Amino acid sequence: MSQTLLPPGWVEKLCDPYAVLGISVIADDRQIFKRYHTLAKLLHPDRYAKNCNPDQKLATAIFSHLINPAYEQLKHRQKRLIAIAMLRSDTRVLEQKSLSSQSAIAHEITEMSTPEAELFYEEAIVCYAEAQYKSLDQFYQVTQQISILNLVYLRLHKPHLFLPQKAVPIIPEVEVNPVEPVLTNYAQRHYERAIEYVRLTKWPLAVQELRDAIKLEPNNSDYYALLGLVHLQQKFVGMARVYICQALKLNPQNSLALKYAPGLKIQPGENTNPKSMAKAMSIAALLSRFTKGKGSQVKC
Repeated sequence: MSQTLLPPGWVEKLCDPYAVLGISVIADDRQIFKRYHTLAKLLHPDRYAKNCNPDQKLATAIFSHLINPAYEQLKHRQKRLIAIAMLRSDTRVLEQKSLSSQSAIAHEITEMSTPEAELFYEEAIVCYAEAQYKSLDQFYQVTQQISILNLVYLRLHKPHLFLPQKAVPIIPEVEVNPVEPVLTNYAQRHYERAIEYVRLTKWPLAVQELRDAIKLEPNNSDYYALLGLVHLQQKFVGMARVYICQALKLNPQNSLALKYAPGLKIQPGENTNPKSMAKAMSIAALLSRFTKGKGSQVKC
């Protein structure tokens, strides 16, 4: 496929691989892989051929000359660091004022605290990503907005946040079983996000993050305890009781669960009915979709 099928300047101007894929600059291996395969299905020639879509050639060119090179760069950790370094150099060339003036959302981030900016940034990326490839007519503009957002975010964060804590030799890295550490990291990340949502009193988002964490680590008492607290803040006492009780079942010394157990009239050694837990999880799933969070700020 000839590169001339792309409008002039696209390859040179859309040089942020994160923006091309529609992901944040802190995306991990699984998120990068998942997004790439989503785009592969979305822009597959067969999809356009069935609908006789005139954008078929453009979609193929975008995938071949923008998405594939972006993925090839980001799927390797060392190349990702190079990509981040290049983006950081762009932030030094462009003044902060110039960056934020090009995007209303980017300007909002510059006015936020670090925790708020972290959450807002990832939510904005998700929104942009949903619209990025729905219409190829908007692809260029949306991708540029994501790129500006990435530059502003990198400008607000210290460089060491994106560097590995310790250099890992290639051979030991191959020998390590990657499955268990990956699951643990993802669960912890959901939990940390949930804590931030709790501090911002965004209860439904906190519920969703904790449910995802529990799916990955179903025996972690901290996740159940915090989920119980979130439901208690929303006045769902019955559900709060189920989760606090489960947290104490997994760890009788869980400090957060012990703090709220007396108020919920949970007796020492009381067990959770498995049916109650399943029902509570189902209700939590519905509430996370339809409930709007309200309430006062809570310290965990």
